[in-house]
Amino acid sequence: MTATTHTTPTKTRALAVPDLSVASAAVWLSLTVLLAALAYYFLGYDQGAVSVFGSDTHVHEFVHDARHFLGFPCH
Repeated sequence: MTATTHTTPTKTRALAVPDLSVASAAVWLSLTVLLAALAYYFLGYDQGAVSVFGSDTHVHEFVHDARHFLGFPCH
């Protein structure tokens, strides 16, 4: 008696790999650094003489509690 083996085809899933060329990675890294620098400036340094908006303190008051929470002194 001969044993027959049946093989069932296995389904393989293909993962979609995004195109991460060097130029694309450089653009994303630059945008991330720019956004982080803007957030750092507005949370940490936008007050008084170095304010982008002059003597207007709306941005400072908007992020006031967040700056204290993150350890930035402002008084």
